[in-house]
Amino acid sequence: MRRSLCLLITLLLAGCTNLIFQPWTGQQLNPATLDIKYRDVFFRSSDGVMLHGWFLPAQGRPQGTVLFLHGNAQNISEHITNVYWLPVRGYNVLLFDYRGYGLSDGSPSLDGVHADAQAALAKVFSMEDVDPQRVVVLGQSLGAAIAVTALADSAYAGRVRGLAIDSSYATLRGIARQKLAGFWLTWPLQWPLSYLVSDRYRPIEAIRKIHVPVLIIGGINDPVVSIRNARALYAAAHAPKTLWEIPHIPHTGTFNLPEYRSRFVAWLQSVMGPVPAAPAAAAAHGR
Repeated sequence: MRRSLCLLITLLLAGCTNLIFQPWTGQQLNPATLDIKYRDVFFRSSDGVMLHGWFLPAQGRPQGTVLFLHGNAQNISEHITNVYWLPVRGYNVLLFDYRGYGLSDGSPSLDGVHADAQAALAKVFSMEDVDPQRVVVLGQSLGAAIAVTALADSAYAGRVRGLAIDSSYATLRGIARQKLAGFWLTWPLQWPLSYLVSDRYRPIEAIRKIHVPVLIIGGINDPVVSIRNARALYAAAHAPKTLWEIPHIPHTGTFNLPEYRSRFVAWLQSVMGPVPAAPAAAAAHGR
């Protein structure tokens, strides 16, 4: 029993720090299999690690661009299902893999993936076919937490038009406590053991530095990240802010439902406003 308890504690704590990363290096899907136009994008993180992503161009005149940060498992070949529907609604999408995921080089770490998020922000703002006045960041689960903590310390924090986070934790240490409290053998140890978990990146504090419209999404019955996290982040965020508490969905299952895809597009339109009219010279040339 003692050996089993020690093993369980070790796995729980490891799972909340470095082993939180569960990367796939293969690819299940690519945009072509979904009949979506795309191009491969390669760019370097600040320490020279080469990262890979896909750029999905909007159909018709772009309404804006969404930079997507995915969760801790698999890679963009799975997470594309969360955003592949945006181009037909008029939005470009840049989704990328952190180091160690998919075709990206290196091995993941908390510091490393934050550097990768910063590099992705710089990349999306430098792309010729992206209007830098119409960029929104969307993150899910671990990617949502990274989106908050990376954006808060980014030179681009005031340039994005909005931030949307789905199923984010408020603190990594808090998630450790939640997991330890879920098993009767570790319940009494949840507080002392949780202090062994790195808490350097704290979305609950970082979100207070962000002064753009924020959309916070949480599943009321999410078994992975309690709805308490979304509520705490909402309380800490500056206005304008919006909270969606969604019943009867799995973890990060929001955009499986057409209703929430439409609601998200409406939110994008509300934070970006109408697309400026094309300059007269360009319009004349187009005729």
